[in-house]
Amino acid sequence: MTSRVLYQDVIPYDTPSSIEALAGPCGGVLVLPITVHWGPEPTADLSTPDGVEKAYESLVREGTTQQQEELLDAELLRRVWPGLRLPQRCRDLWESRFPDLARS
Repeated sequence: MTSRVLYQDVIPYDTPSSIEALAGPCGGVLVLPITVHWGPEPTADLSTPDGVEKAYESLVREGTTQQQEELLDAELLRRVWPGLRLPQRCRDLWESRFPDLARS
């Protein structure tokens, strides 16, 4: 029997060109693109833990490099990284590309 290929094992994840390229807001209300968050409420309030979690988990998993660089903030990402619920392949990719995230 051949082994099955699961989407979770091949889904492509984008990453920013560098952590320093992340120039997004660190506060306020963020409107997430439909390609990143297709739920009923596309806004995320970055002044609340739930809002940051919603925005950052969605952008890391589903965002393009351009979206990540425009909407993620480097310091906020470092601060919340350990608590983000991400697929292991996604977390491994980001941490191999940006080792300081693994240390945060």
